[in-house]
Amino acid sequence: MSLLPRRVEQRVLLGAHCDDIAIGAGGTVLEICRAHPGLSVTALVLTGGGTVREEEELAALEALCPGADLDVTVLDLPDGRLPEHWGAAKSAVEALRKRTEPDLVLCPAVHDAHQDHRTLAELVPTAFRAHLALGYEILKWDGDLAQPDAFVPIPATVLREKIDVLHACYESQTTKPWFDAETFTGLARVRGVQCHSRYAEGFHVQKAVLSVSGPEE
Repeated sequence: MSLLPRRVEQRVLLGAHCDDIAIGAGGTVLEICRAHPGLSVTALVLTGGGTVREEEELAALEALCPGADLDVTVLDLPDGRLPEHWGAAKSAVEALRKRTEPDLVLCPAVHDAHQDHRTLAELVPTAFRAHLALGYEILKWDGDLAQPDAFVPIPATVLREKIDVLHACYESQTTKPWFDAETFTGLARVRGVQCHSRYAEGFHVQKAVLSVSGPEE
């Protein structure tokens, strides 16, 4: 019998804005947290700190991470101007890396047309160099959706719960024409078809380190 403590699994969630994580990976986060009670989840959002957006984000992530040991940091970098604040964004990501050793990083996709999303995505592999990093997708007017490399099937009940959290927690966003159940369900249905599931969330593999060795003795 080993006397060493069991390693606590850890996930890192990264968003440029409050609501990015929930929109792009909310169903996946819910499924992970329910499958791994006591999981350590550390989230960093670069904009929205000190505003109602921060309050919305905290409420949403608490709802999406049931039973997890959740740590959320929301910074106050300017929305829409992250490329101009590259140094501060990089320092924040590097500081997060120094205090975490995640099994999985969920972050924006590197091809995302939004300058804030793309800036954060480009920083991820400079700090998390040997970690599995999956880039989530956010449907918007830019028309930047690309074919995902990885899929996480999610039950209809989980999709419904994700959508309920989005509408209940992000009241500041509900007037936007794309922020509705039809949008979120439509994309999830398409990704589900592509992985032989009813619904799914799609991801782009930014970094994956694969081991072909057998279990350690």
